[in-house]
Amino acid sequence: MAAEEPVGPGVGEAGSGEAATALRQAGAAEGSITEIGGGAVGIRAGKRWEVLAWTPRGAASPKGITGASSEKAGGTLITGPADHANAVALRALIPSLRPRLLGGATSAGVGDRLGIATPGHVAAFRANPGIVPVLAQQSARELARTGRTFRDVVDAATFGALAAGWREGFGADADHLKTIADIDAGIDAGCTMFTADPVELVPHLPADAPQAAIDGAFAAVPWAALEDDPAAFMTRYPARLDLDCGPLELPPAALHAAAARFGAAVVQVAKMYRHLAAARPAGSFEFEVAVDEIEHRTTPIDHVYLATELHRLGARWESFAPRFVGDFEKGIDYVGDKAEFAADVEIHAAIARHLGDYKLSVHSGSDKFSIYDAVAKATRGRVHLKTSGTSYLVALQTIAAADPELMRRIWRVALDAYTTARASYHVSATAAGAPSPEEASPQVLAGLLDDPHTREILHVTYGAVLHGDGASGAGDPRLGDDLRAAVWTRREAYWAALEVHIGRHLRPFSGAGGGPVTKGATR
Repeated sequence: MAAEEPVGPGVGEAGSGEAATALRQAGAAEGSITEIGGGAVGIRAGKRWEVLAWTPRGAASPKGITGASSEKAGGTLITGPADHANAVALRALIPSLRPRLLGGATSAGVGDRLGIATPGHVAAFRANPGIVPVLAQQSARELARTGRTFRDVVDAATFGALAAGWREGFGADADHLKTIADIDAGIDAGCTMFTADPVELVPHLPADAPQAAIDGAFAAVPWAALEDDPAAFMTRYPARLDLDCGPLELPPAALHAAAARFGAAVVQVAKMYRHLAAARPAGSFEFEVAVDEIEHRTTPIDHVYLATELHRLGARWESFAPRFVGDFEKGIDYVGDKAEFAADVEIHAAIARHLGDYKLSVHSGSDKFSIYDAVAKATRGRVHLKTSGTSYLVALQTIAAADPELMRRIWRVALDAYTTARASYHVSATAAGAPSPEEASPQVLAGLLDDPHTREILHVTYGAVLHGDGASGAGDPRLGDDLRAAVWTRREAYWAALEVHIGRHLRPFSGAGGGPVTKGATR
């Protein structure tokens, strides 16, 4: 991505001038201090983040920064809230805080359901160079359950990146979008990556589906909306593709089944792409296609069909997320045959190289430590990794031993909400036999994050904990605020734990960890 021109004169990192000195005296985080003209902006931690700006006496304040004014070090100090208006102003003043494109580089997204995690995420990326971070990433589903917006997510990443002194830029992913309205909300927030998820339009037709079911779904394909017809479709494909890992045969029956599964999904994704392309200038956004949440594996021929038909309809994308073989359950390691997975990711990566040299995107990527090496090897660095809930689990781990009564409240709400919350997530844990919230000792509560079953329960019930989403009728209306306050109080410990935990995810993909460092050209 081409560097953006700074707004206003003299934007740069802090030196030893009077503006930087004044902000240090005001308690600004050292890495955040940014000189702008004769003044400077920065951020400090109070009860939450506070935005600071200092200018010499008589000089104009940095444009857009609002807050209370006071005298400081012979000039004017503005102390403002970490709100949307000040986030917008900071992004206008400091180019590196504006969400950027990822291009072909190895990249990773790190969701932050609490809006506190970014400094810890930044520390992990610093320790594992060669990976472009997506510091602002949340799905439409997560927003609905936490009561947040894409604006909130981008703003939280803005403040956290400034506090951490991150100057390398970051992406902003409006993830798992279902509707045009979802896309518009991402545009409004300044997102640069848009992930389309048409899973509701994909019928359950696994590889062993009855032929009658496949034929019925094929007959229901919306051919007019696809700007196609069955005869033209069946003559479009070659008999095989010569991939760099070997030939891939394309039998007509398998293509017929792929169209039956994904015809309606292609229509929806193309519609979403066209809307986005009409609303945003060319070169200002990136698009991802995600079918990872379907109920069955995305076959190599499914992948070929989706890529071919979407390309025919004018869609262009930076990354594609298939449903790989095996189970990608939430917050735990991969469940399945590792050799079978390695072969699956290899052929999907080869298809991506052959049909457009786009990246594979690995969703539900949290804690899948046993397969990262296979992904890194197969994709040759053309990969995007997505994690989200694991940072929330690190927050719970941070407070579990320190505040067992808060953890008891969280566990009570999580258990009550699990039956409903699990419906839209891929998990296998059951609440049967789980520790009782009322009887669990502090040691048992502290160990909930170590057991795969209780870990999954905590992972998917975040909505009830953070927002009292009403999924089960249970509630603890102050719980979300109490959890955020407890984590904020222990933020340094939280960020240190994130550096280690997210670092484990990044290391196989980083030059620092011996992973692939070759990057593709920006598309």
